[in-house]
This record gives sequence, C-alpha cells and structure tokens, in this order.
Amino acid sequence: MIHDEKYQSLRRKIAALESAIVAYSGGADSALLLRVARDVLGEHALGVIALSPSYAAGEREHARSFAAEQGLPILEITTDEMDNPNYVANAGDRCYYCKTELFDKLEQIRQQRGYAVIIDGFNADDVGDYRPGIRAAGEHYVVHPLQEAGLTKAEIRDISHELGLKTWDKPAMPCLSSRVPVGTPIRIGTLRQIEESEQSLHDLGFRQVRVRHHGKIARIEVDVQDLQRLIAPGVREQVVAAVQKAGYAYVAVDLAGYRMGNLNPVGATQASPTEQGSLPTLTVPSQGS
Repeated sequence: MIHDEKYQSLRRKIAALESAIVAYSGGADSALLLRVARDVLGEHALGVIALSPSYAAGEREHARSFAAEQGLPILEITTDEMDNPNYVANAGDRCYYCKTELFDKLEQIRQQRGYAVIIDGFNADDVGDYRPGIRAAGEHYVVHPLQEAGLTKAEIRDISHELGLKTWDKPAMPCLSSRVPVGTPIRIGTLRQIEESEQSLHDLGFRQVRVRHHGKIARIEVDVQDLQRLIAPGVREQVVAAVQKAGYAYVAVDLAGYRMGNLNPVGATQASPTEQGSLPTLTVPSQGS
C-alpha cells in the first residue's frame, strides 16, 4: 500500500481504543474510518448517522448504501440543532452548536452501550481549516484517529482507492447550512431550496456543486473546468429552470468556480488548541464509564 506506514498507524491507534462509536456521514473520511474500525474492532465498532434538515437526502442514501455494501452496521439518530437559537442565528460559530448537539447524542449512546470512545473523521488537513466544531469535540471524549495518524485528505483517498471503497473520489459535501452566509438565519425552507437546486445540478452530471444562498439569488459554484458546460446552450436553460423551480428568483454563476469554505467568516482561522479545549489522548476509559 502506498501509504502503508500511516495506514498501519491508523489501525494500531484504533485497535488501542478497544471499542468505538464512529461519527459516520458517508464522506470519504468517515467511510474509511468506519471500514477500518470495523476491520480492527469487529462488533466493538458501530457507525452512527445523524439525520437532520441540513443533511441532504442524497447524502443519507449514499451513506446507507455504502454501509450496506460493506456490511458495516450503522445506527441512525436524529439531531435537533434547529431547536437551538444559537445555531439558527448563524453568527459564525454555527458548527460549534451543531457538533455539540451531535456529540451530546453520541455520548448518550456511548454510555448506554458501553463503548470506550467516539471517533470522527477529522484529518491532518483539517488542522489549519476554519472548523469551530472542533471545539465541541474537545469538550467531549472524541478522538481523531485520522489526524493522529497524520493522514491527509489525499492520502485518505489513496488508501480508500486501494481498499476498493467507492468513496475514494467522492466530492466533499458539508452540511447544507454551509451554503448560507454568516448572519443569515438558517431556515428549513432555505435548506430545502439549496438541496433541491444542488440535486438538480447533480442530476445534470455536475459532481462538485455548491448553491450559495443569497436571499432571492442562487449563486452557483462548479469546478472551473465545468463552467463552460454549465452555461452551454441547452444546459443553461435546464439549470435556470430547475433552480427557479426550487424557489429562487435569480440564478447567478460564480466565474471563480468552486472554492471550499467560500462563506467562512472573513479572516476566520482555525481555533487554537487552547480555544478548542484539551483534545483527548488515546488513554481509554473503562468500559461503560
């Protein structure tokens, strides 16, 4: 294996945990994590999918399909971040409240079922990114085996490819709320508009898509190499019709193309370790603690 040293390190770190709940979304990171956790820990690893209005239906079905194909047991729960006014306000730290809700629910399951820890797909590339949700992880017993093993996103994709996981080249798909600018409240109706618009673009063959929400305006981002096809005669009309059907009055195309974290707060950087809280070590608490 091309990254065998890091892959074996990942396996050793997970084995040391003895048992774990995997925060699973179906993306490349959590899919590899769940597969390796199940390989190493067997029945002592359980994937948990959190269902919420910000989790697109297509992503949910993909996650279920992958788990079924791989024979990976999963549990589905519902999170209620939309009941938290701090989340809905979308003031720049929305992800913190979302992850707090998720980890609170996972911690209940961990204690009820006697698992040692919660693990998630935080990887080495995420360390320098703007991710306020990592602070919530530091306030719970959440371990980051991919990051601990030093695995980058590209390496995770390489390993997944070698293991035959269909998620190896799956485009990143953060929650639908990430398409809403800071300061604009999160509404279920808004999320449905975004979801319907993006699904229509996926149906037209665009893999990497973001529909950024600006009130009546939908700002579409696709990979730069797809821009010409997006505005080509015949396709452009279908895109406009589909996005307007979802509820937008105006359809704009971002000529800069897709950019990760485009709506992050201006000047935002990752929280320092102190701001995050102490990240957990790999010392495993006793079962059922």
